[in-house]
Amino acid sequence: MASKCRRLSGPIIRELLDSVESVLFDCDGVIWRGDEAVTGAADVINLLKKNGKRVFFLTNNSTKTRRMYVDKLRKLGFNASEEDVFGTAFCSAVYLKSEAKLNGKVYLIGSNAMKQELQNVGIPQVGVGPDPITGVQIDWANIPLDPEVKAVVVGFDEHFNYMKLNRALQYLSNPECLFVGTNTDTRLPLEGGKAVPGTGCLLKAVETAAQRQALVIGKPSKFMFDCVARQYGLDPAKTLMVGDRLDTDILLGSNCGLKTLLTLTGVSTAADAEAHRCSGCPLRLGMVPDYIVESIAELLPALQA
Repeated sequence: MASKCRRLSGPIIRELLDSVESVLFDCDGVIWRGDEAVTGAADVINLLKKNGKRVFFLTNNSTKTRRMYVDKLRKLGFNASEEDVFGTAFCSAVYLKSEAKLNGKVYLIGSNAMKQELQNVGIPQVGVGPDPITGVQIDWANIPLDPEVKAVVVGFDEHFNYMKLNRALQYLSNPECLFVGTNTDTRLPLEGGKAVPGTGCLLKAVETAAQRQALVIGKPSKFMFDCVARQYGLDPAKTLMVGDRLDTDILLGSNCGLKTLLTLTGVSTAADAEAHRCSGCPLRLGMVPDYIVESIAELLPALQA
């Protein structure tokens, strides 16, 4: 483990970039924070592409479609197309269509973006939007269910409430009903050290009520990488994962045999990485990055040379 957690600098940056064909970037905390691009990030992405590297964006955020991501990327100066973007809304739809071969509807605890991505692959859904509660407990246990629903999918839903939790429980009482979660991030960090509850809180509530475990699509699940790798024939040994979270981005890289780079512009710190490195715990060692930079802007000199 001695070679882990190396601070990238000078010739090591060039060496690393020469050793990879593809670079996967998390978005929030890595290339932007909120609605502001990280200084130098657009130049890094655009030069990587110009230098012949394949660049992809992998995000656990399920509230945007690929199209919405491209609009944001371009607005902030990034050279990007829809084919470069792999979010959990899109990857969940891909999983249900291609892997699960779902023939039926989805009960969706999620966003309009998720609804759109499901529609894009021809999967109908019910459930998006508010679901006010009425009646008493016996009514809740006997709510009418759509017989065509064959899967429950849980993503970020600002309208999540007791009735949605109850509906999910009733559908999932059928062991044949698939159960999919977009991601397990429990908190969404905001500017100024603030945070709000993430999708993982909603998913945990549904798992607890249904007494079932969801199949999770997002990082650190290998499916997220497989989604890109299958389509573009990526070689894991020649792929770099760049992220700001040890428990999602870096663990995904470790799970898939990728090189990993932690940037300190987001959630995790160098001290967090070092604590994992010294822990001796196999799971925590999977969260130790190969390399660390303060910001991905540190890659610029090597790309401009």
